Amino acid sequence: MQPDSPRILIVEDEPSIADNIAFALQLDGFSSEHQLLASTALSQLHAQTFELVIIDVGLPDFNGFELCKKIREFSNIPIIFLTARSDEIDRILGLELGADDYVTKPFSPRELSTRVKTILRRVTPSNLSHHHSELAHNTTTDNRFQIDNERAAITYCNHKLELTRIEYFLLSKLIEHPERVFSREQLMQAAWDNPEHSLDRAVDTHIKGLRAKLNKVSSSHQPIKTHRGLGYSLEPSE
Repeated sequence: MQPDSPRILIVEDEPSIADNIAFALQLDGFSSEHQLLASTALSQLHAQTFELVIIDVGLPDFNGFELCKKIREFSNIPIIFLTARSDEIDRILGLELGADDYVTKPFSPRELSTRVKTILRRVTPSNLSHHHSELAHNTTTDNRFQIDNERAAITYCNHKLELTRIEYFLLSKLIEHPERVFSREQLMQAAWDNPEHSLDRAVDTHIKGLRAKLNKVSSSHQPIKTHRGLGYSLEPSE
């Protein structure tokens, strides 16, 4: 394993499952650490740097959803949930909390590793701008926003927004096509690696989070407009 291999944190209370995941990740060039408990995983995420975390929903001390909420208080690291249940309520809750993907047990560790690769390809700043380096500091037709593709960052009214990966892709899509109405399905295609696993309600929830972050910077005008029954667009400044 190369010393600069992307590091993945596996939070899983069944060692045999964690071992299978770690082996599949190693075959794809990743290094991994394993924690049995949510509490120790949280401490490790505070102390060390990882590129992605895989979380089993059913952990013995507190569940994976609670762990995700605590992580989102200080980090936008990509998260994949593992669960033994495929209930729609689980999928909705996981996506609303900011998960990047959702895998139902039993699953193929190699497929999971492939999903990890796909997510990291989209979130790594160098890959975001690999084919468009001349657009690293992207100019937009809306002077309220600046997109920095090199750092996967968006500035609004001269304030850098603290965005999750999904929020970044959603807002970028809207900014790049001002006043165009995007359906929820189109936005899911732009933001999720596996949109067939996503839900319309998850888009609404992430848009709500985006609006709250934009409103913190400037409450005078809300740039994201809802088109009932159609979707969302970015409105010009008044």
